[in-house]
Amino acid sequence: MLTNLRIFAMSHQTIPSVYINNICCYKIRASLKRLKPHVPLGRNCSSLPGLIGNDIKSLHSIINPPIAKIRNIGIMAHIDAGKTTTTERILYYSGYTRSLGDVDDGDTVTDFMAQERERGITIQSAAVTFDWKGYRVNLIDTPGHVDFTLEVERCLRVLDGAVAVFDASAGVEAQTLTVWRQADKHNIPRICFLNKMDKTGASFKYAVESIREKLKAKPLLLQLPIGEAKTFKGVVDVVMKEKLLWNCNSNDGKDFERKPLLEMNDPELLKETTEARNALIEQVADLDDEFADLVLEEFSENFDLLPAEKLQTAIHRVTLAQTAVPVLCGSALKNKGIQPLLDAVTMYLPSPEERNYEFLQWYKDDLCALAFKVLHDKQRGPLVFMRIYSGTIKPQLAIHNINGNCTERISRLLLPFADQHVEIPSLTAGNIALTVGLKHTATGDTIVSSKSSALAAARRAEREGEKKHRQNNEAERLLLAGVEIPEPVFFCTIEPPSLSKQPDLEHALKCLQREDPSLKVRLDPDSGQALKKADKQVLEPLMNLEVTVARDYLSPVLADLAQRRGNIQEIQTRQDNKVVIGFVPLAEIMGYSTVLRTLTSGSATFALELSTYQAMNPQDQNTLLNRRSGLT
Repeated sequence: MLTNLRIFAMSHQTIPSVYINNICCYKIRASLKRLKPHVPLGRNCSSLPGLIGNDIKSLHSIINPPIAKIRNIGIMAHIDAGKTTTTERILYYSGYTRSLGDVDDGDTVTDFMAQERERGITIQSAAVTFDWKGYRVNLIDTPGHVDFTLEVERCLRVLDGAVAVFDASAGVEAQTLTVWRQADKHNIPRICFLNKMDKTGASFKYAVESIREKLKAKPLLLQLPIGEAKTFKGVVDVVMKEKLLWNCNSNDGKDFERKPLLEMNDPELLKETTEARNALIEQVADLDDEFADLVLEEFSENFDLLPAEKLQTAIHRVTLAQTAVPVLCGSALKNKGIQPLLDAVTMYLPSPEERNYEFLQWYKDDLCALAFKVLHDKQRGPLVFMRIYSGTIKPQLAIHNINGNCTERISRLLLPFADQHVEIPSLTAGNIALTVGLKHTATGDTIVSSKSSALAAARRAEREGEKKHRQNNEAERLLLAGVEIPEPVFFCTIEPPSLSKQPDLEHALKCLQREDPSLKVRLDPDSGQALKKADKQVLEPLMNLEVTVARDYLSPVLADLAQRRGNIQEIQTRQDNKVVIGFVPLAEIMGYSTVLRTLTSGSATFALELSTYQAMNPQDQNTLLNRRSGLT
């Protein structure tokens, strides 16, 4: 009898990819004086990081820019809002690709898995490193589909800021609410990009109002659109009082011009922009005391005299404080508005040193990093994405994994560029690195330089805790906050086709578990004994269910749960929403995500967690057994 394996997987797990595309790699063979970029395979890419035209910088300036010039950001939104298309345009305008990829054509850089290109959606997060006007940007393109929520969760953990992309014709959609709440949980500053301004039905006003009403956020209008839908041709920079017009004869959107708004040329647009700028100044002054004092002391009589730099600095502070969100607009597909978005990323989102991480004081200058994603490559083996919070990582460096209580050695260090990578000699705090050679590190593990370093950090944390009368567990002080993985809610039993294939199956499952922490595998010794001579009592899994729904949709949700044999325990009030808490059999919850979105116009969200197993009633049990045996 073959040994059976039982696999548990979450309802919102990522699709595990057994086949990982071969990842081609550039190598830097250079001294500090000269670099020789290799010719890339596949997509046409421009020069290596930091190389602009024929300018050749030192290796140190390319690999490790000043921490104030680093931006770790994510692109997040509802499915089909245009995240991947926006990322493609960002890569093109920053000079890292020489052709524009398209989701529909299946040739995008960040959607490099076969399943992603076939379906036209993002399944797993892709990391991209590029430069923009002297800034190093590490960008994560995350999935927008509800089934891949965990993939978003584990990447938000390591970001300093995020760009929320909206469909201007739809405003805030269902999954937008989910990822926004996730960003709230991690205290991530955001800017909003209203995409698809060229789409039929696009409405700048509606999209802004939906941000204000549904997300309970305060939008700061930094841009106004020039036209909407078919008439959209550019944007107005409210801060600078300039209009940005893209050349209609340009196929790639690289050519655009900035023109100051003048009374003689654009009287109506100038009036609208002036009113918007004055409103912006008043809004920021209400949120930032330092800026309010400046305005009252020097510019209360005439806001036009207020320097743009002062306003931009204040918007930066407000964004970091998360009391408001800057709003920009454009059309990624039509190549309009991406360059100003990149400028806003570097101007308003925080650098790593502007984010407050309490644990850094315990490690001081020692290495402290978080492994937030693991991929398996056929040739290199496990590839581990790491966010470096302090210290430096180098190839051939021995590191200590606190979670696994083991020591490993990094064989190679890479800068991630979707499915292409650049080998580097070192990387410092604030960056996102890709490491090769770690055989035991998994998603969520904390990495330090040595066990003694971890113990020293624990002692510092303990002394700090005693000063502040804290009673924290020592392990909690040592470990970074990893990804929260709920218990599995679905399971299936599998077995290899033959005993000779069992080691291969076990190895594949082990690799998948490292990649996807929502996947749980256990050996079931009783399987196959799948019970005819014994009295049978079938137990079915009973789930804890929590549904967050607007008041207007509460009744249809409750009626639907009643039909699913649901048992409602209580109904709570949370801001403007109702939270339904109860139990429901797992067998009745299949496809519930789609039904719930239909019942609530996509506004409700739900969470499932295994509670216990309960005995089925005899009638349901007989029906189930007959169906399984093929009698019905």
